[in-house]
Amino acid sequence: EEAKAAAEKILRLEIAGHAVEKVLVEERSDIKREFYAAVLNDPATKGPLVMFSTEGGMDIEDVAEKTPGAIQQAKVDIRQGFGPQDAQEMLEGLDLGGARDGIADVLVKLYDAYRANDAELLEINPLVVTASGAVVALDCKFVIDDSAIKRHRELAATGTPDKLTELEARGEEAGIKYIELDGDVGVLANGAGLTMTTMDVIRHHGGRPANFCEIGGEAYTKAKPALEMVLDKPGIKSLVVNFCGAFARCEVMMDGLLNAWDEISPDLPVFFSVAGTGDEEAIKMLKDRLGADPLSDMDAACKAAVDAAQEEAKGGNGG
Repeated sequence: EEAKAAAEKILRLEIAGHAVEKVLVEERSDIKREFYAAVLNDPATKGPLVMFSTEGGMDIEDVAEKTPGAIQQAKVDIRQGFGPQDAQEMLEGLDLGGARDGIADVLVKLYDAYRANDAELLEINPLVVTASGAVVALDCKFVIDDSAIKRHRELAATGTPDKLTELEARGEEAGIKYIELDGDVGVLANGAGLTMTTMDVIRHHGGRPANFCEIGGEAYTKAKPALEMVLDKPGIKSLVVNFCGAFARCEVMMDGLLNAWDEISPDLPVFFSVAGTGDEEAIKMLKDRLGADPLSDMDAACKAAVDAAQEEAKGGNGG
């Protein structure tokens, strides 16, 4: 009864804006010591990195900041792998008592699981030694490479799903990168870098981006569904369209966008910045079909959109 009441209390909690949906029940452990162990993708070497710390049970970022000497690291050559001898060398000099061999075995198995399951991160925190001397993983975090999901269908249904909004779920289904934000200036651009820059310029001018939405790469022909998602977010007061053509041609993106515009007929101010491959054709389309001209550059388009959104907000508030 006590366990049931505790579980029900936890299920009523909201953590970081998300409702608790499941409770993990584990056997109580008589913990003697706590450690940290992980294998992750190392951005510096583009290969695996095995990490171990005697400071378990706390955020590894805090350990790195306060006691960096407590973290052991081993950069792994994937051609050589990570075996028992590598693990023992990594743990050399550490006061682990009689748990050294057990911890070394865990590190090797952790690396093997990381490789076998195409993980980006496989982390145990805490890895504990009990009063009886057993080495036990009390908690584990596993992040799989998204591009490898097709090779691990059995894992796809076992993890915690991302908490997507309805619009974000639509974007995922359509193959469009869309993230919903709390602003009122809509953003549609091609390429993640250009989209992020557009959002930064909007903020620079005192505005708030309503979304991240980019149609770069293979998604450059999907301007129509992308525009529909951007405009379907409640509270949009203006829109910036920023196209910079290279592989993604401006006229192809513009044609899809204008087709969507004709169908939706949105009633809001929109400001364009168009440059790069196919820009002349795209600008002609814009003039002929929408009767609009692009602004001189991205900065001008973002500033105009922010000004329009702020003016609309004043009008809506009776100002």
